[in-house]
Amino acid sequence: MERKTALITGATSGIGEACARRFAIGGYNLVITGRTADKLEKLKAELETEGVSVLTLAFDVCNRDATRKAVDSIPEAFKPIDVLINNAGLARGLEPEYEGRFQDWDEMIDTNIKGLLNMTRLVVPEMVRLNHGHIINIGSVAGDAAYAGGGVYCATKAAVKALTDGLRIDVAHTRVRVTNLKPGLVETNFSNVRFHGDNERADNVYKGIEPLRGADIADVAFYAASAPEHVQIAEVLVLATHQANGTVVHREKH
Repeated sequence: MERKTALITGATSGIGEACARRFAIGGYNLVITGRTADKLEKLKAELETEGVSVLTLAFDVCNRDATRKAVDSIPEAFKPIDVLINNAGLARGLEPEYEGRFQDWDEMIDTNIKGLLNMTRLVVPEMVRLNHGHIINIGSVAGDAAYAGGGVYCATKAAVKALTDGLRIDVAHTRVRVTNLKPGLVETNFSNVRFHGDNERADNVYKGIEPLRGADIADVAFYAASAPEHVQIAEVLVLATHQANGTVVHREKH
């Protein structure tokens, strides 16, 4: 049986890395991307112990020319791309909108929206041509409603929902499937990135609650990809048990 191939952006850590590990265990060949070549190579060596083939592509999805060159360089052995997981994304800062940093805004918009669009535009046409494929966009509960200090990040994840819904409409005449996977609190380096390396502040995000793990989200992504071709898991909201929505979290006191 011929192996399927999954292309995962932002695979060097967090949900992206977890997805790479889960899909490798599931027998997928992998194209893993990220900005740090040595991290990708290290992960490749670990994933190949599952008996799958792994291609690494080091580039920034925000850079359209670099993204195009990377996608164009994928060899025939890793084609067609059966599953595209648009995972690369980040949050920066938690200041009120009127005090936000322009650089933080640009980075979130360029990565979370434009990066996703770059990959979609370059990979999905071949899926449409072949009448086969699956796009899984990693959104967020933050895309459902804004919270204090998170307006721009929430806006980018609301955009992910709109772009995912729009793409699903645009490919409805094909057998290409489109999923918006929306995690709540997941313990990764997400908060460390948001707070510019302030580890103590990042750790406080997860105090008093057992958060989700990257592997939990990867399991859901793999389930969606493994559903029969006539089944489209359009949208999934995944929360920690003590999280009700983007702002209501019950924390145990110790």
